[in-house]
This record gives sequence, structure tokens and C-alpha cells, in this order.
Amino acid sequence: MADDIKQWLIGLDLEKYVDVFLENEIGARDLPAISDTDLRELGLPLGPRKRVLTAIEALGGDPAPVQPAIPGGEAERRQVTILFADISGFTGLSERLGGEATHDLLNRFFAVSDQAVLRFGGTIDKHIGDAVMAIFGAPIAHTNDPERAVRAASELHAVARAMEPPLSVHIGIASGQVVASHMGGADHKAYTVTGESVNLASRLTDLAGPGETFSSAAIARGLADRIEGVLLGPRAIEGLPEPVEVWRIEGMTVEAGVVAATAFVGRERERADFAKAVERCRGGGQGETILIRGEAGIGKTRLLQEFDEQSQIQGFESCSGLVLDFGAGKGQDAIGALVRGLLRLPPGSDKKTRAQALEEAIATNLLSAERRIHLYDLLDLPQPDDLRALFEAMDNETRDRGRQTTLGDLVIGRSAKRPLLLRIEDMHWAGPAVLAQAAALTRLIATCQALLVLTTRITGDPFDADWREKTGSAPVTSFDLAPLIATEAADLAQEFADLDDETTAACIARAGGNPLFLEQLLRNADELVAGNIPGTVQGIIQARLDAIPEDDRRALQAASVLGQRFSLPAMLAVAGFDAFQPDNLLALALVRPIDNDYLFGHALICEGAYQTLLTSRRRELHLRAADWFRDRDPLLHATHLDKAGDDGAARAYYAAARAFAEGFRHDDALTAAERGAEIATLPDIRFDLQRLSGDILRDAGGTDRSIEAFRLALANAPDDRARCRALIGIAAGLRVLGQSEDTLAAIDQAQQLADADAMPLEL
Repeated sequence: MADDIKQWLIGLDLEKYVDVFLENEIGARDLPAISDTDLRELGLPLGPRKRVLTAIEALGGDPAPVQPAIPGGEAERRQVTILFADISGFTGLSERLGGEATHDLLNRFFAVSDQAVLRFGGTIDKHIGDAVMAIFGAPIAHTNDPERAVRAASELHAVARAMEPPLSVHIGIASGQVVASHMGGADHKAYTVTGESVNLASRLTDLAGPGETFSSAAIARGLADRIEGVLLGPRAIEGLPEPVEVWRIEGMTVEAGVVAATAFVGRERERADFAKAVERCRGGGQGETILIRGEAGIGKTRLLQEFDEQSQIQGFESCSGLVLDFGAGKGQDAIGALVRGLLRLPPGSDKKTRAQALEEAIATNLLSAERRIHLYDLLDLPQPDDLRALFEAMDNETRDRGRQTTLGDLVIGRSAKRPLLLRIEDMHWAGPAVLAQAAALTRLIATCQALLVLTTRITGDPFDADWREKTGSAPVTSFDLAPLIATEAADLAQEFADLDDETTAACIARAGGNPLFLEQLLRNADELVAGNIPGTVQGIIQARLDAIPEDDRRALQAASVLGQRFSLPAMLAVAGFDAFQPDNLLALALVRPIDNDYLFGHALICEGAYQTLLTSRRRELHLRAADWFRDRDPLLHATHLDKAGDDGAARAYYAAARAFAEGFRHDDALTAAERGAEIATLPDIRFDLQRLSGDILRDAGGTDRSIEAFRLALANAPDDRARCRALIGIAAGLRVLGQSEDTLAAIDQAQQLADADAMPLEL
């Protein structure tokens, strides 16, 4: 294999391809016979196959890097880095040289500048006069596109100075979200990107002087200690509303600096403290609550898994629940999952199996018979005839208290026989009901052999002073996950023993210690280039999506629309597939199985995949999801219509709220009604939702808030009939409060309207 081709492949971080091709004497003549199966048998990844084969084909011709293949698919959002390079003093130079010499100079400049861009994995977008516009991150993303752009800028300065006559260029670099697509008329379309970062890079080029590279602060922050440069402070940029922090980039450090890590491996203090909690619980019969706090990707889930293993070794039984952002369907809520775990129900149990477990719990005295009514509710089972009237007569507070007591009795019963570890993840998405249950559990387990571990992001942490007050004096310990040192990240990397030391070290350096970043880099080391990672996970997820087959990519994007947890049938419906198996996604740890569904390997993978979708595409996929859930889950049907910006969303929330209210799920009903009223554009549906909120609040015991809701409905009533109904609602609340004079006044107003408009039902 030619040395220059070999060096290019190494520059693309495809050393393993080089070595294996050389060992097997594979060359251009063998290309037609090489298949994906052959590559698998050789132990090579399929992602960069086209780039590798293109390089090998060049063995007999020009060894220079080539422009990446431009996709022909739909437009998408991408995180990219834009570079503009412009010849300094070009107007005066062209006047001195004349037309033909200037033409020749530009051709030679574009030839060397284009190769400099391509060598670092960029794409030439266009030539504008004497300027080059290059894109890093489209159509192929790398995990360090900002670094590639900065290094390409340094190369551009060097090749320009080496020309005859020597040239000086000024360069601007900026990163951000863009729309990437083919643009143009029917006769000519070209692949390009549009977005604010394109304008910013162009304006930074104008600000830079000869031989200078100016970048946005985002570039400098993303490259952290790897960049050499000077902060120039805020500069006014034409077309942008606020001044922009500008850096003058002077180069990159030769070696990657190791940034403070934020991975899970290690955590010796946390594990030691947890071991002491386990011992106290087993020895003294008193439990406690542990809060694991940290930003996304810092390793909360992995630490929780470690705690699970530690406790099981000590004889604990583990039960878990997961709070999802919006993708939780019926029976998948965190508290319900804990209850099913405590009853040792297998995943996906049908109603008959759940009913049998309920009867067994009563028969074995795990629960008293009086808890039966609330256990039916917690297991999402219909109330039997002998209990239905009693359940319907309860107010919402009584039902909530009954659920908490029933769960508590289950915990006491199970922990008396074997100590328990109860886990609830992602509490930053928890609503009031789950938070109240967690507070009740915290109070309870202080008296029995059980530990409760809750995880939350620091952003959106719900465990404020009010929540802690509700836990009484029960012991609560917080573990705020801090960054780890590089040696601990190296311990994590040892799990990937098939990688050589140099590749492993490069991945550790580039991951910056973030466990999500590091794991993805180690799992896909053959497709990743040594260097620092982008400032956000979007770059890594984008690179991962670019490296998988198109159907896998579409499936992952469709799943992201459904939320962190999704079912295969729902994903197929949203993606428009007749059949699909996520084997490759599972193998790459992008998703993992959970019960009968699938869960994204990390919430940020879901968010990253979702961010690649254009608004129009998101709307289309959310509408498909709404159609899928139409007869399956009224709240998810409404939620997806809402996310699609569909006019029918408010009415769908009304239907969902009615269904929840009829099932005495007042918290869910109120949430749906209030969201529907918030987005409603038609006066009649907004009124109906506000009125429904009033009814729900009154039934749940929130009479004061109920009256407020009806007064809001009255203010927004579209006609006299609506005003009459709102006044009746106000009167009903005032009557409960015993305010007879105000009650009669509201009734008088309602009666006048009913008489005037002949409303017999209201009368």
C-alpha cells in the first residue's frame, strides 16, 4: 500500500483498516469482492467502509484526500464548525498581477487550501471570490470537528505562505447548529449549510487581520487547555443582536491535555459510605435515603448499579423504578414499578397475573385486606364490584394517602424477611405524586431494613427545602458526583482490553473524563480521531449516527421522538418500517432492553438523535406517534400532538383529562387539563379545559384553587351559556367553603343567564 495512502488512512484514525488490509494483501484489485461480511470476519467496523475503499481505489492514481461523498437524503440539523479563509490584500494584488495571473493564482490557492481542509476531514462548501468556505461536521461528523477546523486553519496559513508569490490569509471559525441540505433550483442544487454560525464565521474573517485566525468563544471553550490563543473580548458582529466574545487562535498544543475527569470508575468514598449504610441497615434494622446528584453523563446510573451489586452481595433484594420525561405509558410509572417489584411480578405481567399476585399478597398477610382497594389502583387493575363505590367516594387526598400506606406496608413486609434496596432513577423528571411517595418512603425506611437510593440531575433537582421538610427527621445523605482523576478513567478503559495503549490513551484524553463520552469513544475507537471532543455530546452522537446504516439511523431518530423508553411496535410505526430489529443498536450500546421495551443507552443519546431532526420532520414523526397512541394512551396521544404543534392537541388533552378524572387519577387529569388550556387557541375548548380543571380540583379537595379556576373560566367564557356554567362552578366551591352569601350571589347571576337563554339543564 502506498505510504501516502497509508498516512491518509492513519490521519482518519483508520489504522486498523491499514494493518488488516496489509496483513491480508488487500488492494484495489480486490475491492469488488470485499463485502460487509468479509469486513466482519476480518474484525473491522462497517461505518467508514466507503471512505476506506475510496482510499484504496486511489492506489493507482492521485493519493490526495478526496471530498466526502455528499448524501442525497433529506435535510437535517447538524452541529458543525464553519471555517472561512480569505486572501489578505487581494484587491491590490489582483490589480498588480492582471487578470490571467490572478486567475492562475486563485486556482493554485484553491488547490492547496482545499487539500489542507480535506486532510483534516473537512468539506469544501464553496469558493466565493478569493475565499474558501469549509464545513467540519457535515456531511460526515467527527467527535473533534472544532479541533480539526483549528488545525486546518493553521495549515492554511502555512500553505498560503509557501506559495509563489507568498500569500497571507485571514480566517474565521465558528461552531453551532445548522441546517444541512441540498439547496437550489430544479436545474442546479448544491449541498450546503445555513445558520447563524455561517454568518458568524464570515464576520470573524472580516475582523481578523493578515495571518490571523479569529474564533468564537464556543470554539475556545470546547478545546479548553488544548488551544493556544488570546481572548480579545466582546466584539460587535453585524447581523447579531449581541456582541460576541472573540479569540485570536494561535495554534493547538501538540499533545492532548488531560482534563479533570467526570467518570464513574473509582468513587471510593461513595462506595465506602454506601457500604457503611448497608451495614447499619443490616445490623440495626434502620434504613436511610441516599440522593445521587450529578449532571447528565457523569455516571449516576453506573454508581447505582454498583450499589445494587454491593447490596446483593450482602443479601439485599433490589427493586427499581424509573421516572421518564414524557414517554411513560400506562403501568410504566416509577411507583408502579416498585410495587410490581415488591410483589415479584415478572416484566410485562398481564392483568390476570397481577390480580393473582394481589390475592397472594393478601392471603400470605404481606398486606392487610384493607389495603386491597389501593393495591388494585397501584397495579392498574379495575376495582371489583364490592370496592368500586367506596373507591369512587374517596377524595384525592385519601387515595394518595392510601397509595403511600400500601407501598409502605409492602416495604415493611418484604424488609422483615430480607433487607431491601429501593431505587428510583431520574427524579428530576418526577411530578408531585412521585415526590410525595419518595418523601413518605424516606420517613418509613428509617424504621426498617431498607435503603432508598434516588438519582437526580443537579439541573432541575427537586429535593429542595420543602421536600426535605416533608421527610421529617429521617436520615438523608447526598452524594454529589464530582469529576474523577485520569487514572480512574484509565481503570474504566481497561474493560476494553482489545484496544492498544495508544488508542486507549487518545480516547481517555478526548473524553475529558465524561463516562458517556469515554464509553462511546472506546466502543468505536476505529472510527474516531485522536484529539479533544466537542463541547457538547451532540458531536459524538452525530458521529455515531453517521457511522451506522441508514435504517439504524432512522430507527434511532424515530425512537427519540417517542422518548427515552420506547416499544418496538411504536418505533416501527413512527419510522414507517414494516420490520426492523435493533440488533446493531444493541451491539453498539446505543439502546438497551428493559422489560419488553427498549431504553436509550443514555438520555443524552436520545436527545442527541432528536436534535438532528428538522422541525418539519419532528412534526411529521410526532403526528405518526400521536396516531399510534390514539387508542392506546390518551395522554401520549395528546402529548405528541402538542409536540407537533397540531391544532387538535388541546382537545386531545381534554379527552385525556376526562379519562383520568373518571379513573380518579386527579393529578394526571389536572396536568393534562392545565396543559391543554395553556395551548388552546379556540375560546370554547379553552373554557372547557378551565372548567374541567375546576371540577377536578374540587373533587380532589382543592376547593380554593377550584374557585380560582372557575373564575378564570368565567373571564374567558365565550358566551352566556359558558358564563352560566362557570358561575355554577364558582357557587359549588363557595358552598363547600360555607360562604352562603357569596354562593347565593353566584347562583343568582347564573339563574339570570339561564332564564334569559332558556337553559333547562343549568336551571
